[in-house]
Amino acid sequence: MRREVLVLVGLVLAVDLVFIAGFYLARLGRATGAVKIGYTVLWTAVTLLVVLRGLGRIRAERVRRRR
Repeated sequence: MRREVLVLVGLVLAVDLVFIAGFYLARLGRATGAVKIGYTVLWTAVTLLVVLRGLGRIRAERVRRRR
């Protein structure tokens, strides 16, 4: 289970790294408010998907260990 937690943390950090780099490379600091909000919504959605998938795997591992 520890491995799954570390994978989850690593994936969240990787998503953040990609989106932070994308923000600066696309020069979104100069973009309109709507573009920034859209980018933030996309970032949040991707992070949510990664976290839900990771937590599902952690829960499955815990259930498997109980048996």
